This record gives sequence, structure tokens and C-alpha cells, in this order.
Amino acid sequence: MKKQVLTIALGVFTIASFAQKKELKAAEKAIKKQDYASAITSIKSAESLIANADAKLKSKFYFLKGQAFGGKKDYKTAAKAYNKLFSFEKETGKKRYTSKAMPLLEALKNEVNNRAFKLHEQKNFKESAKVFYLRYVLDKRDTLFLSNAAQLSLQAKDYDNSFVYYTELKNLGYTGIKDVFEATDKSTNKVREFSSKQEMDIMVKSGSYINPKIKKSESKRNEVLKNLVSILSQQKKYDEAVSLIKKIRQDDPNDLQLLLTEAFLYNDLKQPEKFAALMKEATEKDPTNPDLFFNIGIVNYNAKNVDQAVKYFEKTLEIKADYPKGHWMLANAMLLKDGEIVKKMNDLPPSDMKNYDKLEKERKELFKKILPILQQADKLGRDASTVRLLIGVYEQMEMSDDADKLRSVLKTLE
Repeated sequence: MKKQVLTIALGVFTIASFAQKKELKAAEKAIKKQDYASAITSIKSAESLIANADAKLKSKFYFLKGQAFGGKKDYKTAAKAYNKLFSFEKETGKKRYTSKAMPLLEALKNEVNNRAFKLHEQKNFKESAKVFYLRYVLDKRDTLFLSNAAQLSLQAKDYDNSFVYYTELKNLGYTGIKDVFEATDKSTNKVREFSSKQEMDIMVKSGSYINPKIKKSESKRNEVLKNLVSILSQQKKYDEAVSLIKKIRQDDPNDLQLLLTEAFLYNDLKQPEKFAALMKEATEKDPTNPDLFFNIGIVNYNAKNVDQAVKYFEKTLEIKADYPKGHWMLANAMLLKDGEIVKKMNDLPPSDMKNYDKLEKERKELFKKILPILQQADKLGRDASTVRLLIGVYEQMEMSDDADKLRSVLKTLE
């Protein structure tokens, strides 16, 4: 009786093995003809039988499955099959198809990568983000592609997907820290960054560069966390945004950037008391940070708090005199005062020439103060905006020759 059962079992195994080989042979022939639809049909027929197959047959199955689905551009299924092949052959210690499959998977990854960059060049950021995410899924060791997906979806205002991608980066502990290769150009004494250590070494050996250095780039962890809060705010999920930033700050209460993220969130929520308290804390933590005072100035400028804006922009320049945007925004903040003066002049009755002349003199004094600040902004960072505003100030001060000189300059910048 036992012999009979054994004979039946062997017969079933033989039939199954024969069926597996038949389907895989059919799939192999179809792949050679690039008939991937037929190949997939054969693969699916063999899949239910493959569990009890021998190691050689299993390896072949995963290899053919990767090819079949790769041919149909089902990148996820193809990559999953190839990765299953790699892990299976590593486990068995017999690499029958790994060396053949690796370049095929790399080709698929490159194909997806190229498609993502092409969509990016076309400024189709939403679709480019989705394809970058697919590229990450094909090989989850490449977290840079997940970062690309998160940034581009945010740029496309696809907040739902962006939140998913940034959350995954957060959960992975992503920092984006990488090696940065630098050396100094002997002819200009300027530091240049290279794409690899090999490139840097070649340029140093050529004698054109000196002082090679390998540094670590700054962590992008806070950027990931701040963007998560920003996305929730954009989606008007303010309670969730506040809850998230508070939770994040509990883990790192001394981080200035996270403190500022919470402060600006309260600014968006029109809660000036909480904003002011956090900004006071920020300036106490870092009293020599010009960017910090500049950003406080910007908030006050946008809120039309002229005196406060001027105060913080002046503090910015006190800390860092060569701060182009500091000079530019200080001039703009002072020009808000001009608007106030003009309103007062327009509100006067026509007969009140005494106060009118007084206000007009006040305007002239204001423009005298603004002019050197604006000239410095233009000197440190000339663009169409600085030149255009300078022309306006020159005209107000009846400095026609200076205004005319800049008009020709403006034509080259617009």
C-alpha cells in the first residue's frame, strides 16, 4: 500500500514538473519573439506549480518572469521577480541566472530614470515625481530618487503624494548626507566642487588644483520635517500641522530651524503673540544670525509693521554689512513710510500749504536716506528690480541725468 501511495505521489510530481517545464519553455520562446503577452500567460500558468519545483527550475522561472514583465514595461513586477531571483540564488548558493539578470534590471532602472528626467525637462513635475518614486521602488537602496519624488510633487502642489513621500523619508531616517569633493583652483583661488573623488584626484595631479578636501554635505533631515509641516499647512490641516511640529520639536527642542518652522506656522495662523514669543526665543538662541533677523523683518514688512521691519533689517546689516537682500528690503521698508507721507499730503485741504511743504520736505529727507541704501543693494546684487527702483528714486530727487544713465542699463537687464 505504501509503495502504491509513493508511486502515485511520484506520478503527480512528474506531471507537475513536466507542466512547469512546458510552460517555462513556452515563455522562453515567446520572450525570444518579443511576444511578452504570451510569455506572461505562460508564466502565470507556471506560477501556481512553482512552489514545489527544484532550485534550477525556480531560478529559471524568476529569470523569465523578470524578462516577460520587463518587456511589457511592468517595471515593479519585473524588478520584484529579479530581486527574488537574486535572494533565492544567494540563499541556495548556486548563481545560475544572477549575472544575466543584473544588467537587465539595471537597464530597466535606467529606462525609468531617463523617463523621469525627460518629464522633468518638460516641466511635468507631477508625473516626473511619480516616475522617480517608481525608480525608488525598483531599488529602495536609492533613497535619492525618493527625495526627488518628494520635492517635485511638492513643487507640483501634489500635496497628497508629497506628504506620502516625505513621510517615508522621515520614517527611513533620511538625511541626504553625502561626500562633497572640493579643491582650490590655483589660478583663481576659488574652491570648486567635483562630482567624484576620482575627478578631484585627476585635477589635483594635473597641478591646476590644490588643497583637496572631502567634506560631508549638510543634513536634509530638517528640510524633510519642515516640508511635512508645510504640506499640512497648505492643505489647511492646521491642527495636524501644529501637532506634528510640536511632536518633532519634543525630540529636538534646541534646533533653531524647527523652532522657526513653528514660529512661522503661528504667523500663518494669525497668532502674533505666539509668533513673537518664539522669535524672541530664536534671537536669544542665535543673536548673531543675520538670516534670522532678516526673516523677522520680512514678516513685519508683509504685515506693514514699518518701524519693526526697518528695525530688523537694520539689525541684519549691523551683523552682516554685505547682505544684498538686507539693503534691498531696508530700502523697500523705508519706502512704505513714503506711502504714509503721501497719504497725509493728499488728505490735507488745498489751503494748508504750510503742512504740505513740511511733509514734502520730510519726503525729500526720507529719499536722501533711502538712496545710499538702495545704491548699496544695487552694487552688491544688481538686477532689473534694483535698477528700476533706483530710477524711481532718482526721479523723485530730480536727479534726471543719473536716472537716464540707468535707463540704458535697465534695457540690458529686462
